[in-house]
Amino acid sequence: MNIQNILLQSAQAPNPWSNIILLVGIVVVFYFFMIRPQMKRQKEARKFREGLQKGDKVVTIGGVYGKIVSIEENNSAKVEIAENVVIKMDKSALVADASALQQGK
Repeated sequence: MNIQNILLQSAQAPNPWSNIILLVGIVVVFYFFMIRPQMKRQKEARKFREGLQKGDKVVTIGGVYGKIVSIEENNSAKVEIAENVVIKMDKSALVADASALQQGK
């Protein structure tokens, strides 16, 4: 009966390291499947916005296609969306290179 009690007690008391390992595993999975890809997308968007130049064709967050007329120092750009129609936009509202979208890249 002594051996039976020992086996029952060991089955009821889980290893505390298993909980810690499980928690670390969950954090690693979240990092590689959620946090890391989001940071990569933000880095690519920042690089795109820093590389904007006059004459680039862009798409806005709202889906408006246009061409950059000028880049201003206060993080904004003037975008021509139609002939003689120029709007001032924040660079963060520009999300894609329209010439790459039209070529199917």
